Amino acid sequence: MINKLKEIRIKNNFTQVYVAFELGISQKAYSKIENEQTRLTHEKIKIIAKLYNVSPDYFCGISCECSYSKDTAMLKVKSFLKEKGLDFPDNI
Repeated sequence: MINKLKEIRIKNNFTQVYVAFELGISQKAYSKIENEQTRLTHEKIKIIAKLYNVSPDYFCGISCECSYSKDTAMLKVKSFLKEKGLDFPDNI
């Protein structure tokens, strides 16, 4: 799990300081998590999963799938554009 935490943090161009802030902990405490000196609680795993838009299972090695499907993402885009008064072609 730890390698995935660091890997996804770097992939998203997040700093340890930013992730720690989102978790409500210090950067030093988060560094200990990435260095396997401290374990994440289930609640913190949920927060991190939401931050990276992945399933909590992703960090447990059960799944590598993002929690949003392509269809869900498209619906979000269409909804956003509709709120702004813009049309989105249905055939995309």
